[in-house]
Amino acid sequence: MKVGVVSDVHANLVALGAVLADLPDVDAVVCAGDVVGYNPWPAECVDALRERDVPTVMGNHDRMVASGRNFRGNGMAQAGVRHARRELNDVQRSWVERLPRERTLFDGRVKVVHDHPEVQDRYTYPEAFGPHLLGDEDVLVLGHTHVQYHEAYDEGVVLNPGSVGQPRDRDPRAAYAVLDLDSLAVTEHRVEYDVERVAAAVREAGLPEGTAQRLSEGR
Repeated sequence: MKVGVVSDVHANLVALGAVLADLPDVDAVVCAGDVVGYNPWPAECVDALRERDVPTVMGNHDRMVASGRNFRGNGMAQAGVRHARRELNDVQRSWVERLPRERTLFDGRVKVVHDHPEVQDRYTYPEAFGPHLLGDEDVLVLGHTHVQYHEAYDEGVVLNPGSVGQPRDRDPRAAYAVLDLDSLAVTEHRVEYDVERVAAAVREAGLPEGTAQRLSEGR
């Protein structure tokens, strides 16, 4: 069984479309959260996952939109949350509000959480990966850092597919991964998309200039 793994879409419909078009033949797709935030198309990105019935967990940006709260001290993140609240209709907002913190899928073999399996909002960078993160699952899927990486251990695999909509590993291409559940092999993928189109839409939506600029820099 092959599973497409995405995370941190961040309302970047152009990048999400490129990833979905680039996906090889898979049996399922899962998402490690942060469907909304930063970029101009939160409603469309929610619908793209909701209509495909993609199992998704709640990221911190999703949680801010669902809770009515907002970030402190991060103007780009604050603007993205406000924009998402304006753009989502009742059906889309309800879908975001019902997202769980974690999911265990495929007969318990895959656990998906946005940040860290035990500490909400903790950034789990590659140097913090280790078998200690794994529970009974064979594969732990994380997001949140926007850094693509995976590591295999005797106990299983820890995987961050990277960010679809706002990579931060100095590679501006949209990131995703494919997991082979039979062999526990992971292939990391990057795909080009029209970054300038997204940057123009960011500016047209009145979102911060920094949100547009960082896309071409992968940061």
